[in-house]
Amino acid sequence: MTAPTPQSQDSASRWTAQTVGMSVDILDRMERAVANVRERLLRATAALNQAGVPYAVVGGNAVASWVATVDEGAVRNTRDVDLLVRRSDLPAITAALEQAGFVPDELLDVVMFRDGAEGKPSEAVHLLFAGEKTRPDHLLAAPEILTVKDPANFSVIALETLVVMKLMSNRRKDQVHVLDMIAVGLIDASLLTKLPPELSVRLKQLLDTPDA
Repeated sequence: MTAPTPQSQDSASRWTAQTVGMSVDILDRMERAVANVRERLLRATAALNQAGVPYAVVGGNAVASWVATVDEGAVRNTRDVDLLVRRSDLPAITAALEQAGFVPDELLDVVMFRDGAEGKPSEAVHLLFAGEKTRPDHLLAAPEILTVKDPANFSVIALETLVVMKLMSNRRKDQVHVLDMIAVGLIDASLLTKLPPELSVRLKQLLDTPDA
């Protein structure tokens, strides 16, 4: 076995300093970031529950909710909160979320609620509207609000509907979310016949190449 040279040891030390030694409180900041997203999710959904406004948690938080039913250790973190709502309920949603400390905004045609006046758009509550295309290139309009209850007392989108939304969006992060659900056994080939042909093709590619 060849002994490490002083040069290789120096490189390893620099790598360690740049990664592990970035900051003594890096883990604390990571934990706070996750906790902040969870707090915004619970505060926003509690406000809508109180107002009696129908909604469904979608996006990364919905994936996390479903994955956690099988394996909590496989849950992936997300930065924002995505809610599927009806556009006709927007006045009631605005009143409820403003009361909970959120500030309405719109950026690139995305209706959102920032967490306070200084809240970042990337960390806001983002609204998707049932019956409307979320993006012009989507094959289908966003689905109707079909939900199940998460143990944390918020309404999360039904599993098959969530898969449809992720396959429609089809960005790399959406593909990863589908792969997460495949990995824990929430999705299998039995879903292929229930999807529109274009989405079935996308799901089959992910089922056939789970490690790609």
